[in-house]
Amino acid sequence: MHTTVPPLSALRAFEAAARHLSLTRAAEELHVTPGALSHQIRGLEELLGVKLFERKVRAIALTAAGRQLYPGLQTGFGHIRDAVASLDAVHSSNILVVSTSPGLTSKWLAPRLYRFGNDFADVDVRISSSFTNANFETDGVDIAVRHMSQEPPPDPLLEIEKLADISLIAVCHPRLLKKHGAVKNAGDLARLPLIHDESIHPRLGVPNWKEWFEAAGVSGVDLRRGLHFNSADHALDAAGEGAGVLLAHDLMAYDDLRTGRLIIPVKVPFRSGRAFHLVWPKGRRPSRAAEGFRRWIKDEVAAMDWIRIKGRSHGAKK
Repeated sequence: MHTTVPPLSALRAFEAAARHLSLTRAAEELHVTPGALSHQIRGLEELLGVKLFERKVRAIALTAAGRQLYPGLQTGFGHIRDAVASLDAVHSSNILVVSTSPGLTSKWLAPRLYRFGNDFADVDVRISSSFTNANFETDGVDIAVRHMSQEPPPDPLLEIEKLADISLIAVCHPRLLKKHGAVKNAGDLARLPLIHDESIHPRLGVPNWKEWFEAAGVSGVDLRRGLHFNSADHALDAAGEGAGVLLAHDLMAYDDLRTGRLIIPVKVPFRSGRAFHLVWPKGRRPSRAAEGFRRWIKDEVAAMDWIRIKGRSHGAKK
């Protein structure tokens, strides 16, 4: 029977490694080297007389003893984090941390945030942009906008509310058509330079140019050519400079379409099967600022005038 409580630092090292199943990511979270973290865990294993991890070539996995120990430590450290966060909230009730992707931030959210500030002048909004999902337990995030399937399965840890379905549309600068000639259908579009946003990828369940051309009834398109970007905002910037035709998220392209910097050369109705959702921790009462942000961003999406924009599009039909 283990009657002596092991060092808190060693238990914390184990909990972080078990949560991430990665020594590298756990070490980054705890601001130590992977070697130091591994040393703490080995010391804990020696003290307890059990092996907690199976160490593989590029991964780790919990042993039976590790799986037995982890839930209690996760709960305990979770309570500690919540207690510290609640204390911090007393002094930071006017701070709202929102997590979004870089593309959505720069192309849609950032230009509108001043309107939220007009209604919540006392709130200090901090946008955390990342290609990876925020960790609500460790990153200090209050609410997030995430790119998910249209009907995501329930999550026992998260509240999920749909914000907007995502359609994929072909967009380009008007001068591209002046340079390459009029586009009457999707087949004509296939001869124009293409831009590839590699964040739109079948691996993530998101259709790309291949599926779009198939939906339009066009085959034999060489999809190897063209510019490739791993960031939606960079791809949209290139399209806005006339570099080619881009298959884009309609929400992210909205402002460029509204101002005329981009047009829709061919109208092919094409649902992505994905949607943007608002996400926040289940069981955590949203602050006044977080609840205000949730209402505000839903109103912003509802106010988008797609009928006017698509009605004046220069694009041909499928």
